[in-house]
Amino acid sequence: MTRPPGEMPHFVRELCATLPVHAQYILHGNIRDRFLITPAGARSPVLIPIIPTLCEALYAHGYECVIVFDPIDRLLTVPPFGGGPEATRKAAEDLLPSAKWDRRHTLAELEAVLTAVTGRGARRRAAFVMDYASRITGAPAHPQREEQQFFRFAEKLSQTAEPLTGPPGRPGRLFNPVIWLVDGERDLPAGMVMGNERVRSIGVPLPDLELRLRAAALEASLLGLSADDREAGEVVRHYAEQTDGMTLRAMQEVRTLTKDRGADYTGLADAIRVYKFGVENNPWHGDHLRDMIRQGEQEIVHRVMGQEQAVTKTLDILKRAVLGLSGAQATSSATRPRGTLFFAGPTGVGKTELAKAIAALLFGTRSEPLRFDMSEFSAEQAADRLIGAPPGYVGYEAGGELTGAVRRNPFRVILFDEIEKAHPRILDKFLQILEDGRLTDGQGVTTYFSECVLVFTSNLGIMVPDPDAPAGRHKVRNASPEDDYPTLTVKVLEAVKRHFLEELGRPELLNRFGDNIVVFRYIDQDTAGKIFELQLGNIVRRVLDTQHITVTIDGAVRDHLRARCTGPETLENGGRGVGTVLESRFVNPLARALFDGDARAGSAVHVAGIREHAGTVSLELR
Repeated sequence: MTRPPGEMPHFVRELCATLPVHAQYILHGNIRDRFLITPAGARSPVLIPIIPTLCEALYAHGYECVIVFDPIDRLLTVPPFGGGPEATRKAAEDLLPSAKWDRRHTLAELEAVLTAVTGRGARRRAAFVMDYASRITGAPAHPQREEQQFFRFAEKLSQTAEPLTGPPGRPGRLFNPVIWLVDGERDLPAGMVMGNERVRSIGVPLPDLELRLRAAALEASLLGLSADDREAGEVVRHYAEQTDGMTLRAMQEVRTLTKDRGADYTGLADAIRVYKFGVENNPWHGDHLRDMIRQGEQEIVHRVMGQEQAVTKTLDILKRAVLGLSGAQATSSATRPRGTLFFAGPTGVGKTELAKAIAALLFGTRSEPLRFDMSEFSAEQAADRLIGAPPGYVGYEAGGELTGAVRRNPFRVILFDEIEKAHPRILDKFLQILEDGRLTDGQGVTTYFSECVLVFTSNLGIMVPDPDAPAGRHKVRNASPEDDYPTLTVKVLEAVKRHFLEELGRPELLNRFGDNIVVFRYIDQDTAGKIFELQLGNIVRRVLDTQHITVTIDGAVRDHLRARCTGPETLENGGRGVGTVLESRFVNPLARALFDGDARAGSAVHVAGIREHAGTVSLELR
């Protein structure tokens, strides 16, 4: 007889509902998870693996036994569910009187078992589960001879099997199904699925928020949280949000970690971090980080000169990240990156330098951002460098540069330079990181970015396509050093918006950046002068440190160099332009003069004059 089934996952309900028309099923995806079910007659839900879940559902629909074959150990087993261990074993032995339950089976021997279970003369309502079916063959497209014969037999069996009389309470006829449990939908030969209406493929998804909320309530209650507790709802929701992208099995293991650490439900957040990242201490917690930001505010202003507005906005976003308020307005933001910054503006004005300053400020003076030059990722296949190549491709074993580095150190600043040069396929990866805070690499391993700060830089808005020229062939200047900051900000933001909306067609990515776009201004003449003095001092110190030669510079020479380094043409290239001018007009002729003059360690030279003849700059040393 059938009995009312308890609460079951959607994929199980789909399977049971289609038993009258499908002889075989392929369950793929999240098959190794635990599944939240409420057995018939039970008051509370439980989390159990997939085979007990199938047994419970099929028994509720009148099936008497479920027979399981594992191609790894090659043994037939009968799970003790449904009517109890004795009843299910008796039904299996009656269905398969000659079966050898205590020895290994070849695939050829298994054909007789499948025929007896699903054939016209089957004496019991039963189901056959092929566990770990992905391991039957290592090459689905090119199976070995024995494997090829077995799959051909299984394909034919799906066409020749006939449904049996249904149990009382369910009119009609039901198949004794064969259920294949595979990791991926394509792990079986294509002939098993393509054009075969008798075989139904059902995906088993990761748990959604609703399921995680129910599982979180169950796990938290097992750690002492009472439903009457005033903070119960908040604890459960935070737990469910923090486990976005995780399985229910992982949630069970987080509870195990919490108990192992001697904590109750209040320790769930720390246990999740240990489970994801393997670290006990959270650098984002504690007063020391707030103190570092307070102390570092003035240092950053001096390190990134002339960008007071950009630095102020960046620090506001960092303070929000430290407090865990990034994306707080969203319904679920617990797994998103700690902070996201989009630095836009002219070249050489301090965008990369500010990213380096952020890394040192947050994670110590020796910390450097994990940097990716996106001009190296302009080809579609370059995405494999970030997340790793798929199985079977060159470089699969090495993994991804981005995902591997973040797994090794999940607390870091990641810098993506010149993002507009990346291929659109790579931008899709960023969309997943910004929205979900995670990325699955080519090896199927999930990397979490919820403790990272992401920094994107771009020169968008400075040069724009010429509307009078063929598309993409010529660009014209859109902004200049004469623009004040509000005007420059409008021009840059409009260009960024146009790039993502019209050129890329990625409005969702632009929305993820939101108000985190920080515009940098051109450096002015005063700032260029400060950069000049700083870089000139660096040159003099380098000569003293490496060659032990003291260099002094005449005031007139210094004034000449300053004028050249702070001119309009130089300002367009920012601090990098100042360095370029100094290198060509001072470092190169100084090196030539010291080398040709055979200057020795311990000596002192004075740069008394500078002259240019036929395009060659030379220095007068005394």
